[in-house]
Amino acid sequence: MTIKRLLLGLLTILALFLITHSLLDSWNQPQIQGRLELYQTNLLLQASEWQGDKAGDANLKNARNALLGEDPLRTAQKQYEEARSEDRATLEKLQGQLEKLKSEADLNPNAVRSQPQLPASINKVKKLIAELDLRLGILQAQQGQTDAAIKTWTELINRSKQEAASELQTKPAAILVGLWSEPPSLMLDAQPQIQEHLDGWFRDRALKKLYQVQERQEALAALQAREQERAEAAIVKLAIVGAIPLAGVLMGLGLLIFLVMGVLIKGKEAILAQNADVPWTTPWNAEIIWQVFVVGFFFIGQFLLPLFFSLLPLNRASFDIRTQAAFVLVSYATLAFECLLVLYLSIRSFLPLPEGWFRFNWRGNWILWGLGGYLVALPLVIVVSLINQKLWQGQGGSNPILPIALEGQDSVALAIFFLTAAVAAPLFEEFLFRGFLLPSLTRYMPVWGAIALSSLFFAIVHLNLSEILPLATLGMVLGVVYTRSRNLLAPILLHSLWNGGTLLSLFLLGSGSA
Repeated sequence: MTIKRLLLGLLTILALFLITHSLLDSWNQPQIQGRLELYQTNLLLQASEWQGDKAGDANLKNARNALLGEDPLRTAQKQYEEARSEDRATLEKLQGQLEKLKSEADLNPNAVRSQPQLPASINKVKKLIAELDLRLGILQAQQGQTDAAIKTWTELINRSKQEAASELQTKPAAILVGLWSEPPSLMLDAQPQIQEHLDGWFRDRALKKLYQVQERQEALAALQAREQERAEAAIVKLAIVGAIPLAGVLMGLGLLIFLVMGVLIKGKEAILAQNADVPWTTPWNAEIIWQVFVVGFFFIGQFLLPLFFSLLPLNRASFDIRTQAAFVLVSYATLAFECLLVLYLSIRSFLPLPEGWFRFNWRGNWILWGLGGYLVALPLVIVVSLINQKLWQGQGGSNPILPIALEGQDSVALAIFFLTAAVAAPLFEEFLFRGFLLPSLTRYMPVWGAIALSSLFFAIVHLNLSEILPLATLGMVLGVVYTRSRNLLAPILLHSLWNGGTLLSLFLLGSGSA
């Protein structure tokens, strides 16, 4: 064994450790999907306040009724109750793990310290449950279930007395209890507390109750006027977030059926069979593939670079949303640069490459392949994601960019996130995974096997358990598009549309809390 292979073997062990640790760490992290559903529910609640008394509002009224259903308040309450139940189950599981570690402390004093994220995860879930309870109580109160609402808020207050370090929202809960009590009681700082701890529809409902108790008619009229403006905007956002993807899913299903029928009828002459069995001429061996990913992607990208950034005199906890977005972009660009540099240094002795490698053909039909692949990916990934949610029950982690983009309503930050997710990521990841890895694997296996293996690897390196199945499905569509089109522009377009659509949906959903 050469020294080079020995070093690669040691770095492989380190890479496997990093992957395993990150995946296990994501086990206890919540998925973003559950939060997305609640954000969409919040938009529905805002839209439900639209009264539609203007001339020419008939179309908007029809759209509202189609989007909201028969009883949006009851539907929202059910979703919040389900979210609270899931979070409580998660909390019990995390607390059980912590107790188990504490019981093992006598035999292994480092047992608790080996899982430093557990206490933080427990406090985070407790805070989420408290936020859900605040909102759930308002939903109950709006449906005339005043006693149930007061009980929900009172239990929250009592919990906070028993768990002083859990950061539960005691004061706003007490304010809400006072507002809906009979007779009502007011705290001096009720309005700023409501504005600080509640948002969107829930803030407006609490403020409306406050103004009614205070008999502030002007403030109440101004609130109702703003509410109608936000309600109309919410209907438009819901149409974009819901109706447009639904149309894409239906088109994708139709296209998928057409492509499959083409294969059944035409066989190897079908569009989907184009280049299906044609491998690339690969001049390097598996050691080069191994070297690029172990050295470039994992050792430098996932170990040295994070270590370097951690040593910089930066307090990331103090970053505002724009600085966070810029930091993510710089980190990602640095990772892409060094990884592509390692790739170039690894294959430069094989230059010039055989025909078909890293092909960018602006005159080809790459737009049709990219758009078609995007439409086909929509129903496939959605179905797999629904199954995936049942498997993971809201756990398994998510891309850390997504919650920041969801909660940070800033146009500059969104533009930076868009540059990262819809431009930088598709360029780098398609060049590496579809441009290099997939063709290289065709030296050792059929094209379909290379698509499957490269897609699985593409999903795993995102380091979130809950995203492996959906990302592997997306990766397979990307692989099929690339192997058939033989043009990297096609999967880059597909990837960009996917990430850009996701970011747009997050921004629209998050804006419902404004």
